[in-house]
Amino acid sequence: MASTINGIDPTMKSPLNAYNPADFKTVKQIALSFPETEESVSHEGTPSVKIRGKLMCRLHESGSFIPIRLNFELRDQYLDSHPELFHLPDHFKNYPYLCMWTHCHDIQLLKEVLTLSWRELATKKTIKAFEQANNKI
Repeated sequence: MASTINGIDPTMKSPLNAYNPADFKTVKQIALSFPETEESVSHEGTPSVKIRGKLMCRLHESGSFIPIRLNFELRDQYLDSHPELFHLPDHFKNYPYLCMWTHCHDIQLLKEVLTLSWRELATKKTIKAFEQANNKI
């Protein structure tokens, strides 16, 4: 059963779309720092970042968390190592997404997860050029 906050399931859609786009600002800034990323609009009009049309991350319409695309193995590692920052609603169990609570204040960890997400969606050529430009070879 899903956990509740003040008796409300934060993973459920709100007909009022009570999300605050400002809650996505830091995530968006970091995600857009990678090549080939673009600001977009996703489900229920929520802000998102995509790579070549593929969803990298978005603000969930509930406003309480941010799904970030990440392969199943890495997702499970982060769920185990940082259960206070990440969770997995039932709806996302069959999809390669890690759900981060909106008010995650660990910027280093956020950068790490977004880098991994970007690397999964970017082309090898783009990754190589990015690494060369940042002296990460």
